[in-house]
Amino acid sequence: MPRPKLLVTIKHFTRGDMGENELTHKIIGAAIEVHRELGPGLLESAYEECLAHEFTLRGLAYERQKPLPVIYKGIQVECGFRLDFLVENLVIVELKAVEDLSPVHQAQVMTYLKLTNCRLGLLINFNAYKLLQGLKRIVLDS
Repeated sequence: MPRPKLLVTIKHFTRGDMGENELTHKIIGAAIEVHRELGPGLLESAYEECLAHEFTLRGLAYERQKPLPVIYKGIQVECGFRLDFLVENLVIVELKAVEDLSPVHQAQVMTYLKLTNCRLGLLINFNAYKLLQGLKRIVLDS
């Protein structure tokens, strides 16, 4: 009996067509690498700097400390909100270096998602013993 052929499709992603799951996998991989190298206990700014470098090494397009205006009753209000990272214009990445993530941190990412019309955010706490324990994937329902 002949063996069935195995079909393998390899997709080479270009900026703009990378799927959300593939993109979040790359972002999380970059964050894990930073956490492996540095460990917990540093300031958020150190992790941000190193994560930006890791994104560059992995060929990810990102904006860092992107200003986020608020539109209130038709006027733009500058409130000083800044996204830690907007990756590939799809995923908001909010960094923390705190003892524990709290509901207000998740609410912050939800608000950023609503203000940007993005659908997906990652909340990453670098102060966790294992990074995956300090990681939250937040999806805005349509």
